[in-house]
Amino acid sequence: MERTEAAARPAGRPRPWLLVALGVAVTAYAITWVMSGKSAAPAAAPTKPRVQAKAGAAQAPVPDVNLEGLKRPRPANDGGQRNPFRFYVPPPPPPPKPEPVKPQPVQPVVPVAPPVDPGPPPPPPITLKYIGTLEGVPGMGKVAAFSDCRTTMRGREGDIIDGRYRLVRIGIESVVMEYPDGRGRTTIRMSGQECVTK
Repeated sequence: MERTEAAARPAGRPRPWLLVALGVAVTAYAITWVMSGKSAAPAAAPTKPRVQAKAGAAQAPVPDVNLEGLKRPRPANDGGQRNPFRFYVPPPPPPPKPEPVKPQPVQPVVPVAPPVDPGPPPPPPITLKYIGTLEGVPGMGKVAAFSDCRTTMRGREGDIIDGRYRLVRIGIESVVMEYPDGRGRTTIRMSGQECVTK
């Protein structure tokens, strides 16, 4: 009787348990695909990107590696204050050594004498000419005569001549005269005849 039912079913219609099995397989595959996060198609062709990456790496420039920077001394432990993002700052160069000071030759100290006070300037010279003496005048004693080639003057020892000079001493061929304050004492020889003859 079962064979009769199987023969009675059309051959093109699928069986129900086959459809259920197929649905379970598709569902399991979908869950596996979602859980793994990968698709079957990209996993099949992994060689092409690697070949392209190798070709691109051959064309990219090689970065410059600073090997000298690895030889620098490491900074001392500063208690956790080290900043890995801070650039290296080279220390300042040491100060130049001072040049030795050359000793200067010692100059001998020359004692300087204190300036001498020259005192008041000397008085101007006495310009009178001595003419000679007059003797034998009663009550006059020895009198000397002088001239400035304009006027003739006379006087005895101790007298003021011309209001400017004192007659100190009368000699035979000369007289000694000075200013009234005692400065400028001068011996004047007899040379006034030239004023008399004019």
